Amino acid sequence: MDSGKSKARVVARREFLSRLPAVAAGSALVLGNKARGADTTSDDTGSPAALLPTIRLGEHHVTRLIAGSNPISGYSYMGPALDRHMREYFTPERTFEFLRNCERQGINAHQFSRPDQMAGVFQRLRDGGSKMKFICLHADGSQYASIKEVIQSTRPIAIVHHGGVTDRLFRQGKSRDVHDFVKRVHDGGVLAGVSAHNPDCIKRIADEGWRVDFFMTCFYYLTRPAEELAKMPPVVTLQIGYPFFASDPATMTTVIRQVDQPCLGFKILGAGRLCAGDRKVEAAFKFAFEHIKSTDGVIVGMYPRYGDQIGDNARYARQFGTLPGQRQRT
Repeated sequence: MDSGKSKARVVARREFLSRLPAVAAGSALVLGNKARGADTTSDDTGSPAALLPTIRLGEHHVTRLIAGSNPISGYSYMGPALDRHMREYFTPERTFEFLRNCERQGINAHQFSRPDQMAGVFQRLRDGGSKMKFICLHADGSQYASIKEVIQSTRPIAIVHHGGVTDRLFRQGKSRDVHDFVKRVHDGGVLAGVSAHNPDCIKRIADEGWRVDFFMTCFYYLTRPAEELAKMPPVVTLQIGYPFFASDPATMTTVIRQVDQPCLGFKILGAGRLCAGDRKVEAAFKFAFEHIKSTDGVIVGMYPRYGDQIGDNARYARQFGTLPGQRQRT
């Protein structure tokens, strides 16, 4: 083997690895031709934008683009190095600025999963006059606060049963636990939702007529058990820890269109796997809004360390999520 070529390959590999956090960052990393190379969470210039197109969740009008929580909580779905990268970036101050900037760009809702991390941030936002609405992803268990504690500390408009837990309980024949959770959330006086990665869980809940206000629907069935994965066709693209199959979004969006309740689609960008450039991100937003109902929205995590993801994603939501004749709200 030519030693010069070998050394060049080693250098190239090291250069690629050194850039990995910048090119695979989170659920909505948008570098492409718009990389700005700077933190954009504290951009305080310009007037607030008009509210994005909205849908109804109960009595609440929420924007069809909702800011997700995985990057804030350090869940990159890309490995522990990027998880840590996100956690170190999203200090309480940056999280506060991030949500303020979401609101400036016309986004009025945030889905979160850690009340202990977010309660103080939410209170600070409210003290400053924010109108943001908060949706908590939650489940029973010793690692979680009680429903009552979540409501008291964060004042959400809704609490949603955690998708991964939903899938597991349904496989174990314990769907009643999820049903009881929904009842307890309603007893607490807020909207109740159920999240799932497995589209069959959504179909079953709808068929059984549960009193669920809305669903959170993952575009990718990441919780497939081993026996189901063994039956799947060979995967031709690189996977990092999770099975992202290209056919999954079409399957879930078919179910979304069949149920009456509003659905909030999440992981529409494949946890960063569809973020190789602006055109791919735009295509993912276009697909999502064209394949869900007019009463549905999307949840997108954003990691604005390297570009204006908030502004870019808000623009795609306006472009593809505005319904004919829909008036902008303020």
